[in-house]
Amino acid sequence: MSEERFGEFVLVRRHEQGHVAELVLDRPKAMNAVSTEMARSIAGACTALGQDREVRVVVLTSTHERAFCVGADLKERNSFSDADLLRQRPVTRGAYTGVLELPVPTVAAVHGFALGGGFELALACDVIVADRTAVVGLPEVSVGVIPGGGGTQLLPRRVGAARAAELIFSARRVEAAEAGELGLVDQVVEAGRDRDEALALAARIAGNSPVGLRAAKRALRLGQGLDLRAGLEVEDAAWRATAFSGDRAEGVAAFNERRKPQWPGE
Repeated sequence: MSEERFGEFVLVRRHEQGHVAELVLDRPKAMNAVSTEMARSIAGACTALGQDREVRVVVLTSTHERAFCVGADLKERNSFSDADLLRQRPVTRGAYTGVLELPVPTVAAVHGFALGGGFELALACDVIVADRTAVVGLPEVSVGVIPGGGGTQLLPRRVGAARAAELIFSARRVEAAEAGELGLVDQVVEAGRDRDEALALAARIAGNSPVGLRAAKRALRLGQGLDLRAGLEVEDAAWRATAFSGDRAEGVAAFNERRKPQWPGE
């Protein structure tokens, strides 16, 4: 396993011959509150991961024992002028869109508090694995703002408009069991097992065709919100990107020869 640090608060670990990358939130003294510096580091790490053709899956994790991420750094924000806040906006937005626009499958490993921008980082992932200590929510209206890291758009795509409205307007916190029932998270595992289970899922995903994974994610993301006919055109374009690839040829050959594929990744 290799490690690379992006600034003071973000670490990237590479597992499984570099095919699984772990994007680690590492600001434990602040429960991973997202400061300007940390946001810039998240965006930088995502840019690097998105350009690394060896990476097939990214897992978003935390080093803090009791929190995934508690959202924006409100202590830093308290010192801002309006002009400061306006200047910070594209930096913080870059962190959330950086995770959202990763071209490979992404899995969030959530434990403890995942609130506000912290939950939005998880929502930007394709799959959320949470342990039984997890508490999630978007409490921004309780401090005079709205979810600004994608929450108003990503949450209704997960749970529907009415459910998202209730959660955002009430600003309430949701514990793991209910979060699983409502679809706020995808898997609920035993306490302390979120990272292990997320990495195990990532390893299973990483065994599949890198060309297929990227194309499938592109089709899933671009097809959201389209009518069926338009969505099927998106799917057809993604299929064509895989059908004549080296991965497709290797996958069919390996199936017929009853062996594990050796993906060329092209």
